[in-house]
Amino acid sequence: MITFRSAVRSCVPLVLYVGICAAPNLAHAQGAQDYIVQFAEGATPAMRGAAVANAGAEVRFVYGQVRAAAVRVPNEQALAALRNNPSVVSIIPNRAISAHPSAAGKASATGGNGGAPAQVIPAGVARVGIPSSGSNGLGVGVAILDTGVDLAHPDLSGIVDAFSAFGASCTDDQGHGTHVAGTVGARDNSIGVIGVAPAAQLYCVKVLDRNGSGSDATLMAGLDWVLANHSVVSPAIRVINMSLGRPGTIDDNPAMRDLVAALDLAGVSVVASAGNDSSVEISQQLPAAYPQVTAVTSTTAISGSNQCRFLAAPIAADTASYFTTDGSGVGAAAPGEEQENVSRGCAIQSVGILSTLRGGGTTRMSGTSMASPHVAGVVARYYQQNPSYSPADIRAWLATDADRPGIAPLDSPTNGYTYDGVREGVVQAP
Repeated sequence: MITFRSAVRSCVPLVLYVGICAAPNLAHAQGAQDYIVQFAEGATPAMRGAAVANAGAEVRFVYGQVRAAAVRVPNEQALAALRNNPSVVSIIPNRAISAHPSAAGKASATGGNGGAPAQVIPAGVARVGIPSSGSNGLGVGVAILDTGVDLAHPDLSGIVDAFSAFGASCTDDQGHGTHVAGTVGARDNSIGVIGVAPAAQLYCVKVLDRNGSGSDATLMAGLDWVLANHSVVSPAIRVINMSLGRPGTIDDNPAMRDLVAALDLAGVSVVASAGNDSSVEISQQLPAAYPQVTAVTSTTAISGSNQCRFLAAPIAADTASYFTTDGSGVGAAAPGEEQENVSRGCAIQSVGILSTLRGGGTTRMSGTSMASPHVAGVVARYYQQNPSYSPADIRAWLATDADRPGIAPLDSPTNGYTYDGVREGVVQAP
């Protein structure tokens, strides 16, 4: 097979997925370390906080929905005191996640009136299903767990400033979350772009900081907030989008696994990006590996151009993106890039998904981070169609209604991509 080159070289191609190059744990001055501590049944939040304080450690988060706490341990003596506490079940490293967003295209300014560009339907939205008055996510809450959202963006009006693991506002100070939110629910108005579910209620849940960095602790804080509040807010949160992750296995953080399972039981569908490393499997990525999570891989939305004499034809629509993580456990495939163009020198250049830009306007980004919000928007439209659906029902409908099952995703011509044995089709909105 011909080997094609990516025009972008970095730790992960077009790194819009969070955590592919994450460190195993967060280190701090004077040797302090962060851990997730899981407690025995019956240990109340107050008891957990007291146990941590008595050991000489610092509480970062005490989770209300699972028996766990995130703690900062200053030295070995404090760690030993925690381990010797009979109420402590396990102590694991607080593993880091980090975002490395990269725009694959030129940002374009849009405004309110006075000659501003007309609203655009992005190619990815068109591929999964242009929203209509009866299928636009109305009455469904979607939580965006990310770097925050630009709460002042004119194409993202009405977003709820819900929760920040870093205190203060959920405002996006990095950009990744704003782009993701636009694909889910950019408003159907006269400017910018339209999202997959433009009438859905978006809830901003900030779990990554201004550097695009976070950890299991901050992600769990966001999940814990959603689990505690999903049925209290109006409209209720029925969908979570997590365009993030890290290397790991389903057993390496039992408390986070329990949070995801509890959300599923509570009727909240969890959607996550698969990752942007074609050399690994979904089973090696969290949260994508959890069985309750719809793990989303990336495809092209439309055909690209080809100037390479060694490639017989352009890379077609619905081709697996050259960067996408794949493997057993894929829940859905959706556009994570608009197209892939091949240069005369046989290098692949990704043209990103058009969505909202922090500070106003639009920009393009590529990655499974962009594929996941397409599916989250589709899930919101399923819940609009029938609020009594369960997350298991939604996962079944995503498979049943997918376009071109058994055919798509098409094989990437790059030798980094490996076919996983299932062509699940491209997700379609009801």
